[in-house]
Order: sequence, then C-alpha cells, then structure tokens
Amino acid sequence: MSSYAIISLGGKQYRVSEGERLLVDRLRADEGATVEPRVLLVGGDGSPDLSPSATVTARVVGHELGEKIRIGKYRRRTGYKKHTGHRSKLTRIEIESIGGAKRAKSAAKPKAEKAEAPAPKAQPQAQETASLPEGYASMTIAQLSEAAGGWSREQVEAALEHERSGKARKGALAALESALEEKN
Repeated sequence: MSSYAIISLGGKQYRVSEGERLLVDRLRADEGATVEPRVLLVGGDGSPDLSPSATVTARVVGHELGEKIRIGKYRRRTGYKKHTGHRSKLTRIEIESIGGAKRAKSAAKPKAEKAEAPAPKAQPQAQETASLPEGYASMTIAQLSEAAGGWSREQVEAALEHERSGKARKGALAALESALEEKN
C-alpha cells in the first residue's frame, strides 16, 4: 500500500510515507522519543482525506547540525571585509507509521450521537419543514434569493427562522430579510 501523509512540523509541511527518514527543524524531544505531528492530509490508493483523524507516529533518530553556510560581507575601497557562518540545528526523524486506527473509533461516536439527537428535535423540525417552501433544503443562495419573491410571508418567515437556527448563511439571511421587507 502506497499511503502517504502531509504533516506539519515547525511551521513547515512535509510529504511523508512509512519508513522514510527526513531532517526537520530542531525538536525539543529527546533521541528515541516518539512524536505525533499534526496531520493535514492522508492519501494513498483512494482519494485524499482532507480532514483526517489518522495519526502519524515519528521517532527521533538524532539531533544534527546542518551544512555550514558561509556569509561574506565586503565594501569596496574601504578595506571592510567580514566573514561569518551559520549551521542550522536539525533533528532527523523516521516515520514509523501512518495509522488509521483512530478513524474507526471516531466514526463510531458520531453515529451514536446522531441516533440520540434526532429524537427530541424531530417534532419542532417537522413543524418548520411543513411551512418551508418545497426544495428549500437543496437551494443555493442564488436560487433562494430569486425564489423568495414568490413565497408567502409565512414561508419567508419560516425560512428565515430555519436559517437563524441552523447554518446561518450570510447571503441567505440577507436575501430572506430583504424579501420579508418587500412583503411588509
């Protein structure tokens, strides 16, 4: 399996796969310690997952100094010459695993919450949808602003209440409020 992940360490992003070794900016972890960097994307055989719940485990192999960078300053006709150097402090890490174990656990929790949540909200939502216009749930903001002129006052008020209690899309709120003002 050719899975990979994009991780964030020290403000930089790296594309890593299992068993890979790479140099990153110095980490505060000791040699031999494991680190779990922030995962931005997990990809592989299927489509990439932009909101992954998988973890990447990396082991600190050692701390090193980077290649020396020579810096020379010179001003002509004054005899001014200055030479300095710099060596970056780096940490070599090895990616041990790109795991998806947490994904299965987190997927089970929302299902249990969803099963409990709709029971108390089922009756008020049924009353709202009864007065909402047909196809309102699938309308975009542009479609909503065009269609709101032909709705009755009760339908516009119900749609406005639905937006305020749910997503609260700015464009939809503005379109519904202007349609309600036209009805007055």
